[in-house]
Amino acid sequence: MKFANWKKALMAGLAVVAMAAVLTGCGGGDNTAEKKFLNIGTGGTAGTYYPIGGAMAEVLNKDIPGMNASAQSTGASVANINMLKDGSVDLAIVQNDITYYAVNGTEMFKDKKVESLKGIATLYPETCQAVTLDSSGIKTIADLKGKKVAVGAAGSGVEANARQILEAYGVTYNDIQPQYLSFAEAANALKDGNIDAAFLTAGYPTSAVQDIASQHKVRLLPVDADKADALIAKYPFYTKTVIPAGTYAGFEEEVPAVSVMAMLVANDKVDDSLGYAIAKAIFGNLDRIHAAHSAAKAILKEKALEGMPLPVNAGAEKFFKE
Repeated sequence: MKFANWKKALMAGLAVVAMAAVLTGCGGGDNTAEKKFLNIGTGGTAGTYYPIGGAMAEVLNKDIPGMNASAQSTGASVANINMLKDGSVDLAIVQNDITYYAVNGTEMFKDKKVESLKGIATLYPETCQAVTLDSSGIKTIADLKGKKVAVGAAGSGVEANARQILEAYGVTYNDIQPQYLSFAEAANALKDGNIDAAFLTAGYPTSAVQDIASQHKVRLLPVDADKADALIAKYPFYTKTVIPAGTYAGFEEEVPAVSVMAMLVANDKVDDSLGYAIAKAIFGNLDRIHAAHSAAKAILKEKALEGMPLPVNAGAEKFFKE
């Protein structure tokens, strides 16, 4: 009898273990799910990337069992590519043009090609804006010949955008007097009359341009459709954008422009199944993402592959094509 009782107890115990395994396999063991740690590279705490990255971390933690994601303040796009490369972050928000340069080994990544990056999604446009004062008489980008033009900080993504857009109009740095200035420096120089125009790349309305418009009537220079098409053919990370009339005080004209896209990039720690889960969590909780920052309202599932400059994580791609 003792042996029979022991045998019954053993069988009952094995049944419990088997049932636990079944429940875990069915998702009933979320509290014992394997821990997944993800660092998300963003930008400065005062910028756009940081709050959006924080909202992404929240929804990943809520929707993916065992996920422990955190947003990290960084030096933004170029720094984020280098952090993805060395594994100090696993996901990062990066401009798609900077990603293109990294995977192709051009511009600031010349001879420093970065392997093993995959796209998760493109997010929202960061518009290339060419700004002048209305009083300058400059109406087109071709009119910048012979002028003092702020083209962004040396070696920056803005500087590459400025050079490429000028090139579409047959204008080189030999034809202008390039000034390597940050947004804030360019705004002050334009207000003070020390430059004639400035390029900047940012979501609109941009505070630096609002600052100028608060004191002077500004004009945004258009990128004509044929020039935009030529740019996109050569540099596939550009997309067409229209800056609405009235975006800046006193300037009531609609302006065709081009944009690069903020995008979410992953390194090879993010496998296809995790890529699928990340895309599903983010695009299944867009109300939370949109609430993080006004720029995030442009993040939409149907536009998530526009301006994609590199191969997409197969799991994320599966999600978008379902």
